Amino acid sequence: MLEADLAAAFARVALANVQREYPRRLDQLLTSPDAEWRPRALHPAFFGSYDWHSAVHMHWLLARVLRLHPSLEPSIVPVMDEHLSAQCIARELASFGSPGNAAFERPYGWAWLLALQAELRGLGRWHRWHEALEPLARELARRLRRYLRDLPYPVRAGTHGNSAFACILALDYGMREEVEAAARRWYLADRDYPVAYEPSGDDFLSPALVEAVLMQRILGARDFPGWLEAFLPDPGPLARPPRVVDHADAKQSHLDGLCLSRAWCFRLLGFEALARVHLEAGLPQVIGGDYAGEHWLATFATLALSAEAPKSP
Repeated sequence: MLEADLAAAFARVALANVQREYPRRLDQLLTSPDAEWRPRALHPAFFGSYDWHSAVHMHWLLARVLRLHPSLEPSIVPVMDEHLSAQCIARELASFGSPGNAAFERPYGWAWLLALQAELRGLGRWHRWHEALEPLARELARRLRRYLRDLPYPVRAGTHGNSAFACILALDYGMREEVEAAARRWYLADRDYPVAYEPSGDDFLSPALVEAVLMQRILGARDFPGWLEAFLPDPGPLARPPRVVDHADAKQSHLDGLCLSRAWCFRLLGFEALARVHLEAGLPQVIGGDYAGEHWLATFATLALSAEAPKSP
């Protein structure tokens, strides 16, 4: 459970990050010497948190903690009003139409934007935010549907390109038909996952566990247990938190996030003891650590601590 004190601490981290313009990693393709590149000009809603997708999912964090702890309204609402205005979102949408940017933030950032929109829809009286975000959500949902339909093989990496994780977030938005078709095509016949190959030194997701969570959502209580037994009969090394030597290294800090994303997956899959072990390993790096981790880790801690039982098909 995400207790009030921790939710407030996560909100403070997120608020600081979404308003912090630099340092910033640039991902857009520049096609001419006079092309606009300044983060705030291109992305007036999601200019903070080091990169676009982190800014998006830190806004998701703010929406989630506001839903769970409405007492945080005074600190969160003014920032959300400023960033999630119709004018800001119109500029964000225009940036996706720039030449060469068809694949910008695909699929991770797209999926987090859809998850943000799903969370905003549940906020009731703050409907102005999801109404403003809807044109961008609709465009990215269109792109993601086409991407899922046309991708012949899933991306099984433990990083941003992972197909299963994007599909989980898209399910929260409501993309059931397209996600189910892709998931069954990609994963239904999977057996005997090679757990000894995890983790990679760059992972912040477990390819095995996010695939399992997705198939839990797709197959439901009747068919999922048999699929899981064939796919992952023993978690093996997945049960042990990864070792992190340098938390300030941008890639190694992914392993701190891996602890938290595994905790989220284990909780959804019903392995509560394993979820606790991974939470204990990852939580110390969420607040007060190096910016390499602090600009994004609180999102995955919030996922784990506010995990809800999956919806049956």
